[in-house]
Amino acid sequence: MNFIRVAAACPITNVAHINFNIENIKDCINKAIEKNSKLIVFPELSLTSYTCGDLFSQQQLLEKSNLALKRLCLFSKNKDILIAIGAPLVYKNCLYNCAYIIYNGNILGIVPKSHIPNYSEFYEKRWFTEGINIISKTASLPFQKNIPFGVNLLFTCGDFKFGFEVCEDLWTVIPPSSYLSLAGANIIGNLSASNELVSKAKYRKSLIENQSGRSISSYIYSSSGVFESSTDLVFSGHLLIAENGYILEENDRFQRENQVITQLIDIDKLNNERLKNLSFRSYENYLPFEIEEIQFNFSNISLKNFDRFVDKHPFVPSNENERSERCKEIFNIQSSGLAKRLTHTGIDKTVIGISGGLDSTLALLVTIKTFDLLNIPRENIITITMPGFGTTDRTYNNAINLCKKLGTDLREINIVDACLQHFKDINHSVEKHDVTYENVQARERTQILMDISNKEGGLLVGTGDLSELALGWATYNGDHMSMYSVNCSVPKTLVRYLVKYVADTESSEEVSKILIDILDTPVSPELLPKDNGGEISQKTEDIVGPYELHDFFLYYFIRQGATPEKILFLAKHAFKDCYDNETIEKWLDKFIKRFFTQQFKRSALPDGPKVGTISLSPRGDWRMPSDASYAIWR
Repeated sequence: MNFIRVAAACPITNVAHINFNIENIKDCINKAIEKNSKLIVFPELSLTSYTCGDLFSQQQLLEKSNLALKRLCLFSKNKDILIAIGAPLVYKNCLYNCAYIIYNGNILGIVPKSHIPNYSEFYEKRWFTEGINIISKTASLPFQKNIPFGVNLLFTCGDFKFGFEVCEDLWTVIPPSSYLSLAGANIIGNLSASNELVSKAKYRKSLIENQSGRSISSYIYSSSGVFESSTDLVFSGHLLIAENGYILEENDRFQRENQVITQLIDIDKLNNERLKNLSFRSYENYLPFEIEEIQFNFSNISLKNFDRFVDKHPFVPSNENERSERCKEIFNIQSSGLAKRLTHTGIDKTVIGISGGLDSTLALLVTIKTFDLLNIPRENIITITMPGFGTTDRTYNNAINLCKKLGTDLREINIVDACLQHFKDINHSVEKHDVTYENVQARERTQILMDISNKEGGLLVGTGDLSELALGWATYNGDHMSMYSVNCSVPKTLVRYLVKYVADTESSEEVSKILIDILDTPVSPELLPKDNGGEISQKTEDIVGPYELHDFFLYYFIRQGATPEKILFLAKHAFKDCYDNETIEKWLDKFIKRFFTQQFKRSALPDGPKVGTISLSPRGDWRMPSDASYAIWR
C-alpha cells in the first residue's frame, strides 16, 4: 500500500529578513517531520519574502539568500523529508523566481517559474525572467555546482513522483503540472504568493480541485502569509492539499503563527485511475519537452499513524445538502432513462412487481416520476403484489397501501398454489427449504410479470440493485431478468437514501409514513416461511453479510482496483467502531467468492442506466469472464 504524508506550510516571515525567515522555515520543517511528512511545500520566495520589490536587484539580498539555502541544506542533513522552498536564482545575468528542491543536505534540482504575471497588481517582470524555456540546464551556487535546472524536472522515489510549479503557472491555459503529470508526477507542489481579494480564495480552491482532478494527482498548494508587505496587497497564507479533484485538507487563512497542514495521499488510488485514462497511455505525444528524472530515496516510508478519513459509505455523500442533490440527480437519470425507453418503444404502460421492500419501492418511485414527466396517467403503471410462503403482513400491507396511495393499477396474484403445483411437477418436497424451493418462487413471480407485460403491452421494470448484482443475490432468469432495470447501478446503501429523499421531500404525509416503515423493514426476499410470530425469518444480511460492508468492498475493488490487503486495511479503519476484524475478514472473503462465481448472471443483464462511477454492465463498465478464478484474491 502506497500512502505518503505530505505537508503545506506557511511560516512567519519578515520582508527581506532572511535570517529571521529561515528560523521559522526550520520550525515548520520540524513540525512536518514530527507528523511523519515526507514532503513539505513552502510559499513562493519564502526565503526572502515575496514582496521585496526592487530589493531583488540588491546583491546583498541575493547573496544572503544563497547563504540561507546553504544553511537549509545543512539543516536538512539526515532528515527524511523532501523540501520545496522558494528563493531567487541568478542564472546567466537573469533573475529567476524558483522552487529549490532539497533532500538530505543537497539541492536535487531547481524549478523556475514558467509564467511571470505582469498585469493588475502584479509586475514581476520588473525583476524576474520567465523560465518556460529552461529545459535540462544546470545551475551553480557557491556551495553546490551543476544543479539540474529546468521546468522539466521530475523527482522520483519509487512510486512517488514529484513535480513542482510556481504560483501563476497554475493560472495558465496549460499549467506545467499538466505536462509533469502526464510524464508520471503523481504529487504536484505549488509554491505560491497569491494575494487576497473578495472571492479569490473560492476561485483559487476551485482551480486546485480542478487541476488535481484533470491531472489525476495530489496537489499541494502553499501561499504567502499575512506578514508579507501590506503596502498595496494582503496575503492570507492559504494552504490546500487536494487529491484527484477533492480538497483533503485546508487551513484557516489569515493566521499569525507558523502554519503546517498535513494529509496522507493514496498513490495506488491515483495510479489506478491513470491506468484507465487514455491520456496517460500516449503521453509522449503531448509533451513539449523531454523529462529529466532525478532519483532519490527516502530512508523510511512506513506509516506511523494512519489518520486519513475513510468513509464507511463511499457511495453516499456525508454532507446532507450534497446528499440531497445527489438523490435528486439520480432520480433524474433513472427517470430520464426509463422515459427514453418508453418513448422509443411507443409503450405507455409498465409492469412492476411490488414486494414492500426497498428495491421495488425505489423502482416504483422512479416509474411514478417518469409517468408524471411524460404526462401518462399513473393507472397505466400496473403494480403486482405476489404473496408467497414467506410474505409477512407488514410487507404485504405496505405494498398494497403504497400502490393505492400512489394511484397505480394494483393487482394481487398469490403464487402459493402455482408453486405447490410446480413442486409436484418437478418432484420436490414442499418441506425441503433449499435453493430450489426459493428459486421456484422467484421464477414464478418473474413469469407472471413477463406474461402480464405481454398481455397488457407493457414494459417490465426491473427492481434489482447494484449490490445484489455484485453478490449475485438474484435468481437467474427470475428477479435477475426484466425489460429495463432502473436500479442496476444503485448500491443498496444509496437505495435507502433515495427512498428517504422521496419520503422527506416529495411525498404526502400518508405516503411518507409508508416509505419510512419500508425503510425500517429488514431486507429480505421473503422466500422462506415466516417465523412463529408471523415475522420475517429470512434476513438477507444474516446470510450474505452487511450491505454496508459489501458496498465498501465493491467501491474499492471496482473503483480503485484495490488489493484485498488494502481493502481489508481500509475497512478495519473505517468500521473499527462497528465490526471486529474477524467479522470484516469473513465477509470480505464471502464478497470475493460470490463476486467471481456469480459473474455469469451479470453477463446476461437487461439494459439499465448508469447513475454513478460504478456499473457492472457487461456492455460497458465491467467485462469479465464468467469462469475467472478468484484464487489469488483470497
